[in-house]
Amino acid sequence: MIDEKDTHPADKDGKYEFMIHYSGREVPCTVVKEQNKLSVCIEDNISAELTLNDDGTLVQTGGTDLADSAVEFIKKRILE
Repeated sequence: MIDEKDTHPADKDGKYEFMIHYSGREVPCTVVKEQNKLSVCIEDNISAELTLNDDGTLVQTGGTDLADSAVEFIKKRILE
């Protein structure tokens, strides 16, 4: 049987780099989006995984706990 998993790039897949306000200062943030998964690295020492749900919400599913405001900022930068 052939696995028919969707392996085509989803809309806006790729690597994003920008500055984010985190812990009271501006720090570099790198996000790699693949399908509905976003791998986040802030200042080379904070890592988190976010998942985009079918209803458009973005939730953290792993890594260092990020503030809700950081998750919303990342959502706006990457998805909107």
